[in-house]
Amino acid sequence: MTREMSAADSESTQDDVELSIVMPCLNEADTLESCICKAQAAMQEHAIAGEVIIADNGSTDQSVQIAQRLGARVVQVSAKGYGSALMGGIAAARGRYIIMGDADDSYDFGEAPRFLAKLREGYELVQGCRLPRGGGVVMPGAMPPLHRWWGNPMFTALVRWWFAAPINDVYCGLRGFTKEMYGELDLRCTGMEFATEMIIKSSLYKRKIAEIPVTLHPDGRKTHAPHLKTFRDGWRTLRFFMMYSPRWLFLMPGALLVTLGVIGYAVALPGVHIGRVAFDAHTLLFASLCLLLGYQAILFAIFTKTFAITEGLLPADARMDRFFQIATLERGLLVGAAAMVAGLVLLALAVVQWWQAGFGALDYARTMRVVIPGTTLTSLGFQTVLSGFFVSILGMKRR
Repeated sequence: MTREMSAADSESTQDDVELSIVMPCLNEADTLESCICKAQAAMQEHAIAGEVIIADNGSTDQSVQIAQRLGARVVQVSAKGYGSALMGGIAAARGRYIIMGDADDSYDFGEAPRFLAKLREGYELVQGCRLPRGGGVVMPGAMPPLHRWWGNPMFTALVRWWFAAPINDVYCGLRGFTKEMYGELDLRCTGMEFATEMIIKSSLYKRKIAEIPVTLHPDGRKTHAPHLKTFRDGWRTLRFFMMYSPRWLFLMPGALLVTLGVIGYAVALPGVHIGRVAFDAHTLLFASLCLLLGYQAILFAIFTKTFAITEGLLPADARMDRFFQIATLERGLLVGAAAMVAGLVLLALAVVQWWQAGFGALDYARTMRVVIPGTTLTSLGFQTVLSGFFVSILGMKRR
């Protein structure tokens, strides 16, 4: 069993520890000793006051005994998941600086002093880069071809494009950061998305980020396969990216649909003919569908961004502030009510047309040009009124 430190012991030791190296562990007996020894040797060689923390996530092999024998601190984390293990280990860390890395011997913890040097310079996150684009090296057999040539470059390009992250290898698990910054980021992901969440939030909150090249070695484990699952974890990463970017998940698709809807109305209402192609009531119906779906997607972008900012998931956005200065609740209610009234008037005109026809058969090509816009305007107005109240509730600051 690991020795529990008293509060007084912890307080007296805190100032003496500069660096904590945290390794998540789940049955890593094959490689754990090598990782711990490299980390300890590097700190001893460079006179670094540090500690090695093994965040054990329920190992059933000899991992815990190996760590204890080598003098590493073992922190038992019952909540399952890569992120949960790291959260538990980081919470127990006494150092001002943290270096995290996998315990599969794919990373050389002898490089820890290079990360610490950047942290001492004032950087808050120092990300490793295994890919040649950032000066890194991938040893033969260390990374599956699909990961090296498609997965990592694609997700790195997305994180650079969507979140302006100044890195070249989003998946590199060897990185250093200040414990102060980690606490302020308030990371939430308990799974493998933990690492990418750190990069995204650090970028969004304009933290000082550096990147240094590292070498990726082949996984040293023999008794079990790597924990990473290519397609499952790839989808989870993409899903997480989209959740943190309402612009690409909701706003852009919504804007595209609204544009298609407007174009549809422009050609269908006057009944434009292009050659043998006639744009009639059916085109109008499709255009209305695009408008309704697109408007709903745009509203979801506003809801999501408002909630994320209120909950501290995303930083404050000046564009959102300007939007809400213009789109107040009162103005939203007026616009929504006006759209509903206009829509109901059009529907009433359709009823009048039906009355004039003795409530018999109608010229649908003519009547639907009134009914479809009327229904669409009424729906959009109703959505606007309800959404105005809902987004105001989302934006309320909790006390």
